[in-house]
Amino acid sequence: MVSEPLAIAAISAFVINGAFFAYAVARKTDVVTDLSYSLSFAFVSIVLILLNAGSSPVTLLPAFLTIVWAGRLGAYLFTRIIKTKVDHRFDGMREVPLKFARFWILQAIAVIVILLPVIASAGSPEPARGFGFFEAAGLLLWAVGFIVEALADGQKSRFKRNGGKGFMATGLWKYSRHPNYFGESLLWWGIWVYALPGLSVIGHLSVLGPVFITVLLLFVSGIPLLEKSADAKYGADSNYREYKRRTSIFVPLPPRN
Repeated sequence: MVSEPLAIAAISAFVINGAFFAYAVARKTDVVTDLSYSLSFAFVSIVLILLNAGSSPVTLLPAFLTIVWAGRLGAYLFTRIIKTKVDHRFDGMREVPLKFARFWILQAIAVIVILLPVIASAGSPEPARGFGFFEAAGLLLWAVGFIVEALADGQKSRFKRNGGKGFMATGLWKYSRHPNYFGESLLWWGIWVYALPGLSVIGHLSVLGPVFITVLLLFVSGIPLLEKSADAKYGADSNYREYKRRTSIFVPLPPRN
């Protein structure tokens, strides 16, 4: 049944976010906000693995893949925030616990929704299923997405570390203005495709997970905020305007003429 893993995942997500919220409020710090996002995915996935230890490794692989992704992303984000020590998204919030709590509640909910394919796979009515076409295709999509996101983050990090100024327009960033977000979206679609053969009728609603993260990145808190910030910084630069005109916003594509 999907309902039991879903309840367990929800409790786990709220427990870990509640703990991080208490620490962040007590210390009035932003250092753990990004780290808490990735660790929430890892923590919930570990709980699902432990409570379904008798299931087939094929059924639990999405949870293991999520831990790998969360570990990589968490290390990257934590290294970044350690340098800045402040996240201006929380200006005016971190000193007001009730306002600050809203962020952690919404983050816990987002983690649960994004993890729906992982949760549905853990609660699969076919816990001993084998590895077939959909599993192979989903794993391939996940791997491509993971590599694209990791490469894009690494290229951006090296660019800044080497004293790069202005906007990034080399490597994967030559083909997409937000290749890291494309990679993240793709890997979650891969998880869903992987989980498909073992899903119950209600389990197919787990498609809301990859739909949610894709919509979030494309239209809500991902690309729109970064595009607005980049326009404010570099909008007067003709090179930036040309880069923006020629370069796909999301899916990596050859630059337009």
